[in-house]
Amino acid sequence: MNSCLICDDHQMMLQALRGSVQMSWPRADITLAGDFPSAWSSAAAGPDLILCDLGMPGAPPVEGVRRLRDVAPESPVLVVTGVEDDQILLDMFELGVAGFIPKVSSPTILELAMRLILAGGHYLPERMIKLTSRLSETGSEPPTFAAGAGFSKLTVRQIEILRMIATGKSNKEIARALCLSPATVKAHVAAVIAALGSANRTEAAFAARNLGFI
Repeated sequence: MNSCLICDDHQMMLQALRGSVQMSWPRADITLAGDFPSAWSSAAAGPDLILCDLGMPGAPPVEGVRRLRDVAPESPVLVVTGVEDDQILLDMFELGVAGFIPKVSSPTILELAMRLILAGGHYLPERMIKLTSRLSETGSEPPTFAAGAGFSKLTVRQIEILRMIATGKSNKEIARALCLSPATVKAHVAAVIAALGSANRTEAAFAARNLGFI
């Protein structure tokens, strides 16, 4: 059974995240926290994953996440927030968070980010890749993230097709299963390969498996 700590001071968002996590982990042990002190206390149990907003009562964002990392150093932290302050986001990466996802992201993207992180990878949207380049300008080493950004560009249909590719299905088999034309499937496959930066469908499937997405 997976365990997850979800931290957000808005009750509607807290419940929405809880519902999204339960869709991915139906039997998950989920703990909720509405402020940083409660989050620190609950994090001491060492959950498998922590979803954390930045703008919560009890501490400034950087200090709040820093202490969260101190309390549960083995628990990966996925920041789920509406904060767009570039410096704060860079500070988060320096603290060693496992990824960042905007609150407006779909449940599919949240599931993807969770899978990547639990597989040992990191989820970094394309915008964050550009931000991390600023660290090198100050003489710091930019954090190393697994190639997760390409997955965020995929549509729900393309994710479905990627999963079928990974099971060894041909374009014709995928077309029959999804009631699509072979030409449409071929176009989706090409888009998937391009988004992941792979050379072919085999590499795309391998990347998905390697990052825990399949």
